[in-house]
Amino acid sequence: MSSSAPPKPRPTRPPEMHERAMDNLRFIRETMERAGAFTAVSGWGEVIIGLTAVGAALVADAQPTAGRWVAAWLGEALVAGTISAWATWRKARAARVSLLSGPGQKLVLAFAPAMLVGAVLTAALSAHGLQGMLPAVWMLLYGAGVIAAGAYSVRIVPVMGAAFIVLGTLALLTPAAWNTALLVTGFGGVHVTFGFLIARRHGG
Repeated sequence: MSSSAPPKPRPTRPPEMHERAMDNLRFIRETMERAGAFTAVSGWGEVIIGLTAVGAALVADAQPTAGRWVAAWLGEALVAGTISAWATWRKARAARVSLLSGPGQKLVLAFAPAMLVGAVLTAALSAHGLQGMLPAVWMLLYGAGVIAAGAYSVRIVPVMGAAFIVLGTLALLTPAAWNTALLVTGFGGVHVTFGFLIARRHGG
């Protein structure tokens, strides 16, 4: 009568090896996330931009001509662009993220076409005396640019772009007397609201 040998115990991983493997997987996952998304969008920069937009609306409404009204908003666009670039640079430096990284370059390239189209349409509509169309055009194109750029950033950024598209559509469907309120809601309120959310959830 033959007796069977007892089964050999399966080798188990030492706890240290398991923890090391999990740390490596976590590091790889975080590295891939950083490589795929530009996380240095500054929430506080967006808040400041929103506040300057409210001031720009007050200045623009005080202008005696449509041309000066447009000039006031173009001045705000220049100020906002400067603030955004500075705030993003500061956050990227603090987080040791390169502005020239793959996602950073893709974000800029995705955002730029809508802004260039906006500049062309601003000049064309102003030349034909159609300044009343500009709030809708600005918010629609800005929203489209933010959504496109947001594909390379944190998830909340495309949602902000969608809010601008909704407001731009409203500007097309409502009387021109609503334009200032919609501009303040968009470039002011949306920037401040989403800026706080970005700052709170994504480190400033």
